[in-house]
Amino acid sequence: MATTMRQRLISSTIALSVFGLAVTPVVASAASNSANTTINANIGAAISITTSSTVTISVTPTTGGVVSSSSDTVTVNTNEALGYTLTLSSSDTNTNLVNGGDNIAAHSGTFGSPTTLGNNTWGYRIVGAGGFGGTAYSGETNQGSSTSTWAGVPSSASPTTIKTTSSAAVNDTTTVWYGVKATASQPNGTYSDTVTYTATSN
Repeated sequence: MATTMRQRLISSTIALSVFGLAVTPVVASAASNSANTTINANIGAAISITTSSTVTISVTPTTGGVVSSSSDTVTVNTNEALGYTLTLSSSDTNTNLVNGGDNIAAHSGTFGSPTTLGNNTWGYRIVGAGGFGGTAYSGETNQGSSTSTWAGVPSSASPTTIKTTSSAAVNDTTTVWYGVKATASQPNGTYSDTVTYTATSN
């Protein structure tokens, strides 16, 4: 009788122990960490330039000489926050307008000190830039008493800076006028030279 009671107590103890193990939760331990990466996108300076491509000046000369002019529009776009610098020159070292063996010489005036055109010379002017002053200019046709001032286009070896800006540009335009003064002694024909504009980001 005592043995049976002891066996029941042992059995109960085992059962309780097993039951206790069955309901005890197992807690898992998790580890984590993090790291950051910085993304840098380096956007380079971009610049573009367009012009009217061709400027035609029609002159009907007289003995005393007349001035005619026509304009070119130079358009610059750049994302450079410091702006751009624009220069002008002949495309080569010959600054004359040429028609076969005949020439119309570049005017002697300069960007800083423009002067009225001499007979059978040509030049450029930019309102509000250099020494040209800010007076509005709308062009001339066979003007015999012109008082407009002009600069000679420099050679490719020494381009002239005609504009400098200090911020990004969207369709920023510069109007460049070209003028010719011719007398009746100048042989007729089409006289040509090529002008080069260079826009450089600052």
